[in-house]
Amino acid sequence: MKLIGPGEQALTSEMKVINRMLNLPGARVLELGCGGAEKTRAIVERTEVASITAVEIDPVQHDKNLTITDLPTVTFKSYGAQNIDEEDNSFDIVIMFKSLHHVPKDDMDLALREIHRVLKPGGFAYFSEPVFAGEFNEIMRLFHDEELVRQQAFDALVRAVDNKVMGLEEEYFFKNIIRLPSFEIYLDNVLGVTHTNHQLDPPTIVEVKRRFMKHESAEGFVFQVPNRVDLLRKAAL
Repeated sequence: MKLIGPGEQALTSEMKVINRMLNLPGARVLELGCGGAEKTRAIVERTEVASITAVEIDPVQHDKNLTITDLPTVTFKSYGAQNIDEEDNSFDIVIMFKSLHHVPKDDMDLALREIHRVLKPGGFAYFSEPVFAGEFNEIMRLFHDEELVRQQAFDALVRAVDNKVMGLEEEYFFKNIIRLPSFEIYLDNVLGVTHTNHQLDPPTIVEVKRRFMKHESAEGFVFQVPNRVDLLRKAAL
């Protein structure tokens, strides 16, 4: 198992990490917490994946996803990771992009058992979680501090490995770049999400904007965001 510690984070894109860690051609994939299906689209358009079942529990976003008509190999569904409405041993790969920490704490262990259940023997589960660090995080924590829930997600993964629910194949740390053209886009993309009700008072908005504007450059507002990927595998028969 190759291990790159958090102090040696590569600067790369998530798609490059996905392609290095997962064998996607011909795979049947379950994506839990697909959000607006940006990663779903990238995987379909840049790999030879067989199909993706893209799941989003937020009803507002799910309704938007159902209007997507140009991804014929994608099926959009809505349910929680702790109650996966799929057959046993039916997916080659399960992916969660920055979504495990959104599962209620008391349901995280169940969600991991459910992922194990729907994976085929020898199948892989890819968990990408943001590390609680970096300037983008320092701005966000002014109104939405995720330190505890991210730790709880990591603890759940540790328990899954310790209890032999799945085995750890690799843990990988990397940084990706986020570029935003304006503060208004930040407000729409971060504060405007429908899965969380962000309510900021005027002084907080002023401080959020002050910190955000410090990152202005010729390329827009640029942030390096640290991430951790845990790749788990279901035992083969």
